[in-house]
Amino acid sequence: MVLESQIPDKLYFKIGEVSAIAGLPTYVLRFWETQFTKIRPKRTSSGQRLYRKSDVELILTIKRLLHEKKFTIQGAIQHLKDRSAEKNGSASIATLKEIRLELESVLDILNS
Repeated sequence: MVLESQIPDKLYFKIGEVSAIAGLPTYVLRFWETQFTKIRPKRTSSGQRLYRKSDVELILTIKRLLHEKKFTIQGAIQHLKDRSAEKNGSASIATLKEIRLELESVLDILNS
């Protein structure tokens, strides 16, 4: 299996390239687009899909969840939502801590 660090350093990948990297048929990639809304390849004027590196990384994560961890599609969708919420939550907590420190500094200045 290809690791995220082994993905070529390119801006965009065609569906055939993603298929080769992930080891999945192109019809599976098209189906996953309908199930996983975070996979959103750009389209050329002729309608050809262009995947970003982040899309390829997500596809590899989905493949790992479905094939190795034996998640259902719905289970994988929920797992990705939960993981995203955790990331956003921890970022929010860090931001709130920074704001609190700044406000305490302002309060110290005002009380001086």
